[in-house]
Amino acid sequence: MRIALISDIHANLAALEATFKDISAQAVDRIVCLGDIVGYNANPAECVALIRDNGVFCVAGNHDLAVAGRITTRNFSKEAARSTAWTRQRLTADDLKFLGRLPLKANIEDQLVVVHGALHPETGCESVRLDNAARRMLTFQALLAHPSGARICAFGHTHHAAVYELHGARIATRPEQDVHLRDDAYYLINPGTVGEPRARDHRSSYMVVDLAKRVVNLRHVAYQRALSFSANRAAPAPRFGLIALARKWRGLVEATTR
Repeated sequence: MRIALISDIHANLAALEATFKDISAQAVDRIVCLGDIVGYNANPAECVALIRDNGVFCVAGNHDLAVAGRITTRNFSKEAARSTAWTRQRLTADDLKFLGRLPLKANIEDQLVVVHGALHPETGCESVRLDNAARRMLTFQALLAHPSGARICAFGHTHHAAVYELHGARIATRPEQDVHLRDDAYYLINPGTVGEPRARDHRSSYMVVDLAKRVVNLRHVAYQRALSFSANRAAPAPRFGLIALARKWRGLVEATTR
């Protein structure tokens, strides 16, 4: 089975459409979203519709849960909290029900476990960032103990693509592209972000995981950031104040001049 892993769309319709177009040429059997369909950007309803129309299997991200009212925004930044309130007003009751019913974790074919933030702990796992070695080890320990016997856990939330390998007692960082997985190791893999880049590379990213061949491939997709920027600029969401607009415009200029 070949699975396309996407994550952290954050209501960026231009990025999601471009990513789906690229996925259509990869002969995948299934698309799995690791959460945060909504939040921050200007097209939450359109992104939810596109995800549902394409039959994408999703786990819940912290922004999805906050918009649906399953968690509070107490630990969100002011910008994220304001975006949550703005987003909630632009989704239908059915959209909110869809987001609210997304599972926190899922097991795929007893080979791949998927989450948004971390496989640990049992409560609040959607908000834990695997951004240091100690937290990654805790999720590796949860993976080793998982009843499915899966050796791969896919996660999002950090917005940075990564492949971590646990072989014996040592965690190694592997190159993200064209990684051949060992049969005697465990892996944490992150496809990066479709719609909310937090690095100099502003392209969308996703991963294709071939469970039969045990290969992980990271793909980047360019899209018309100007379309996303224009939509965000027109939206009345509090996110798009002068500072946020300046940051987006700077990224747009950098992306188009490289």
